[in-house]
Parts: sequence; C-alpha cells; structure tokens
Amino acid sequence: MSAEVVATAPPPVVHEHPNQFDLLRQRRFAPFFWTQFSGAANDNLFKFAFTVMVTYQLSVSWLPPAMAGLVIGALFILPFLLFSATSGQLTDKFEKTRVIRFVKNLEVVIMLIAAVGFLSGNVNVQVPVLLGCTFLMGLHSTLFGPVKFAYLPQALSERELTGGNGMVEMGTFVAILLGNIVGGLIVAVPQVGPDYVAMACVMLALVGRVVAQFIPQAPATDPGLTINWNPVTETWRNLKLAHGNIVVFRSLLGISWMWFFGAVFLSQFPSFAKEVMHGNEQVASLLLVVFSIGIGTGSLLCEVLSRRHVEIGLVPLGAIGMSVFAIDLYFASRGLPPAPIMGMATFMSQHAHWRVMMDLALLSLFAGLYSVPMYALIQLRSQPTHRARIIAANNILNALFMIASALMAGVLLKTGFTIPQIFLLAGLANAVVAFYIFLLVPEYLLRFIAWFASRCVYRFKVAGDEHIPAQGAAVLACNHVSFVDAVLLMAASPRPIYFVMDHRIFKIPVLGWLFRLAKAIPIAPRAEDPVAYEAAFAAAAQVLREGNLLAIFPEGSITKDGQLQPFKGGLMKILETARQDGVSPPVIPMALTHLWGSFFSRVERGGAMVRPFRRGMFSRVGLNVGEALPAAQVQPEALRARVAGLLAQG
Repeated sequence: MSAEVVATAPPPVVHEHPNQFDLLRQRRFAPFFWTQFSGAANDNLFKFAFTVMVTYQLSVSWLPPAMAGLVIGALFILPFLLFSATSGQLTDKFEKTRVIRFVKNLEVVIMLIAAVGFLSGNVNVQVPVLLGCTFLMGLHSTLFGPVKFAYLPQALSERELTGGNGMVEMGTFVAILLGNIVGGLIVAVPQVGPDYVAMACVMLALVGRVVAQFIPQAPATDPGLTINWNPVTETWRNLKLAHGNIVVFRSLLGISWMWFFGAVFLSQFPSFAKEVMHGNEQVASLLLVVFSIGIGTGSLLCEVLSRRHVEIGLVPLGAIGMSVFAIDLYFASRGLPPAPIMGMATFMSQHAHWRVMMDLALLSLFAGLYSVPMYALIQLRSQPTHRARIIAANNILNALFMIASALMAGVLLKTGFTIPQIFLLAGLANAVVAFYIFLLVPEYLLRFIAWFASRCVYRFKVAGDEHIPAQGAAVLACNHVSFVDAVLLMAASPRPIYFVMDHRIFKIPVLGWLFRLAKAIPIAPRAEDPVAYEAAFAAAAQVLREGNLLAIFPEGSITKDGQLQPFKGGLMKILETARQDGVSPPVIPMALTHLWGSFFSRVERGGAMVRPFRRGMFSRVGLNVGEALPAAQVQPEALRARVAGLLAQG
C-alpha cells in the first residue's frame, strides 16, 4: 500500500437538528458510504450472474447446477475464515483510507480478471477463472469488513454512530438486492449477457475506486503493531482479545447468532418460494425484496427510536419481534393448499400470501433493530487500538455460525422437517438464545426496561444530555422524586450507570430485583449498619477508579412533598475517597422534572404506587442536565442551588 497525501477529515460536527440522511452530504461519511455500497453491489452482481450462468447457460460435468450455488457460496466465505485475523491487524496498523484504497485497487484487478472469464467462449476457461475470482472477491470483502466498521467510530461522534451504522446496514442490503436483480437481468440477455456482466463489474469497481479517493484520512490506531501472518494463532488471539471485554464478546456472539438466524431464512428462500408458496423465480425475488426492505427499514428506525444514542435497549425488542414473526411465518405458510406454480401477479392476488410477506418484512425489520445497536456498541466499547481486530473476530464468528446454520438446516431437511417447521424451530431457538444472552449481559435487559419506561409509560424529554461524558469517570447528582428515578437516568445515558441507593429500596418486589441486576450499591445509615455504610463508599470508589459513571441522590431519600430537600454529606465523602485514589471525577448536576404526583412518586396525602394512571397515560416528564463541575469546586449547598436552577427550568 503506497503512501498518499490527502486532507484529514475535520472533527465531527453534530448539527442542532441532525438527521442520519444529513451524513450523505458530508465528506467524512458520503464517499465512504458509496464506496461500500458499490463494493457490496459488485460482489452480488458478480456472484449471482455467475450462479445463473452455471445453472442455466453452461454445462460443466464436474459442477452440476444443483451444487453451483453451494460451491460459489463456500468459496466466497472461505477467505473470512482464513484471512479475517490478518485483515483486522492490517486495519489497526495502517491508516484506514490507505487500506480502503488498496482494497478497491484489488477489486479492480479482480474484476478485470473476471471480465476475461466472462468474455471467454471456452467453458473450461470460464468456470475455473470465475471460481477463482469468487474466492478473490471473498478476500476483498474480508479485507474491507474490519475497516468498514472501524472507520465509523473515528469519523462519527457517539450521537451519530447509531444513525451511521443504520445507513451502512440499509445501504448494504439495498446494494445486495440491486446487485442480485441487475446481475440476474443482464446475464439473461441472449448472446451478449456475459459481456454486459463483464462491463458492469469493471465499471462498478472503477466507480468504487474513484469515490474512495475522496474519503478523508482516519489515522492508524496501532501503528507499532507487528503482523502475525499465521491465521490460526492470530484467530485464536483475536477471540481471546475480544473475550477481554465480556460485554463486547457476548455482543459478538449475539450478532453471530443473528447471522445464523438470518441464514436459515435466506438460504431457504428459493425452495420456500417454489415448494411451499408455489411461486416461480419472480416470487422468490419478491420475497428477497421484502426481506431486504425490512432490514433496511429497521436499520434506519434505530436512530429515531434511540434518540441518536447507542441504544442497546432496542436489542431485546428486536429479538422479541424476530421470534414472534418467525413463529407466525410457520402458521401462515404451513397450511397453504397445493397449487400450480404461479407468477407474481397471481401470487399477490391471494390474501394468504400477504400475511407471509408481512411476517417476512416485520421479521427482518426487527432483525435490523437487533443488529445495528449491537454493532454500534461493539464499535463504542472496543479499545480503539484493537477495534479492527475485534471486528475481524466477529467476522470469523459470523462465518462459522452461517456455516453451522446451513449444515443444521440441511440435516433437518434430510430428517424430514419441512421448511415452515425449520422456520418455527428458528423462532423458538431465537427466543431461548436471546433470553440466555440477556441473562449473561443484563445491561441489554436493563436498557430495554429503561427504553420502554421512558417512551411507553412516560413521554420523557432530556435536555443537556451532551453534558454526560461519553467516557471517563463522573458523578451524576440528581434530585430524588420517585422509585423509578434510576430507570429514567439509565434511559438518558448512553453508558451504564452504577447507582448508590437506599438499602430499603432493594426490598421492594420487582424494583429490588431490577436494581440488583443493575449492580446498584446499597447504602444504609452509619448508625444503622456501619459495615454496609463503609462497603457502599468502597464500592463507589471502585466504580470511579474503573472510569465508570456513578449516580447519587444527594437528598438521601425520596421527597415527601415534591420539594428539593437539603443535600447530605455522602457526596463529599465519595469525592474525598476518589481524591485519595488519585481520581478527580467531575460532578454532573441533574434535575428530574414533572415526575412528582406520578404513579411511582409519593403524593402529599398518600404513598407511591397505589393508584395507577392517576396522571393518565404517557404523562410528560423531563430531565435537565447541567454543565459539569470540577470535583474541587463542589460544595453541597452550591450543588443544590445548581440542581434547583435546573429544576426551575421545567
């Protein structure tokens, strides 16, 4: 890879009223988006056209049509297993734009070789050359995969990361869809179809290379890295590296499971369309279109539903939808009566088929909601110097899970299961696996509860959330109005929060379980339980030493009259302990508004949680976040005045 001199991208700018589509007008994102779009389209145009040629137009004794799709798919995925570990190292070691341009140069060379294959009239030359190019295009995608996801966190802010990932996921599936459709159409043109395919592949590769020239620089994150060229030992090292952050590693497994789940459906579309839905090739293409539109829509919805943060609370929602509509797909398709093979118009005229398409669309939409936040979380939480290698480990796991999915589906079909029954098993298995993952990583479940409470129980509006630091230790100091204050603070923060809470709240059914799951720190008055008192401050100090967010309600208890109570000295003890540990965390003042009088708060003449909906459904509540205060300047009365000022803003 030769050195090139280009302008460095300016720091990310977050617009006052941002929209993920605005990124397409910005140099730091648009050239990258269209580069990956052209590459994904070219991959699929080439593969699908080649598959159609071998299946319908060429006669090769050693590659029967029934095996063509399997062989081409296996050759394409093989480089992911062999070279993902190496590609992750290259992306971490070198400036990322250099890597992208190298990959696009490689794509141009591969497509020129493929053009020779397509233009050759000798079948004994065509098929071996194009099989070799299939492997090389798999290598191209293997090299591009880590840099694709490692570039985004360097070019986008945390508030743009979900939207950027959603755009990339949407663009990828649209490119896949267009590549398949265009490849199938032009290769079928009599006499000159392969010639058109050759020209289209070379043109797409050249367009991608030209656009890549405009991608700004993204500096190397580990330029001193020594490349380990042994794929086996480096793969194992990458998996161990990913396992170092258990939340990231289990998120990798969650994404790989999504690819396992999706591969069950994508691999069965042709057979499902023909044998179950009694449709022709157009119907199979229609199902693929519906599935792709669903994925793209779900990916784009993530930014809207997450309020422009990395909102992993959407992951359980996505998992629920995936299972519900996979199971309903079984019931919608199992009882369809035998019928002659029908075209698209006849297929669309039958109402029973609309339910099937709805299930596919919603299943894939929820898969988009499931995957995009997980990818964004991995990008955000991975160590920047190792990010590309973590993503490479994910690509290896994805490949292994997809292979396992194909093998398992094949075994089930051999043993007599029908395709709808396989879809049913996939839906049930997804529910079990998702539940297990959420128990292993309770942060997903906690964020889902917080997301649900802040959008479906209350109309929750946050002002000033940019003051919550994206990294590093900080103390969040908030007024205490209700039993769900902590849940609402969870919803407002893109990062996990550790709460210091009155030990009595842990005795409340459901809420106590929830806060134990959140690893909240119980605190009791020193006179009541001196051991628990000291243990709470030791745990709080540990949270800050590890660079995490710690939340405290300085009033010490929930207000009984809706007024801000005097602040106690616990916060000062926490800051003093942190100072002794060499940590000086800023203090972020916060004020929850309009929560007094709701179901979870007390009222002046009664307790909390005694009269549901006493303020109606979707009552408006808010959180105002103030600018950080240096730890050395914090005093209880001054901090209380800051919180009171935020409270007065309404």
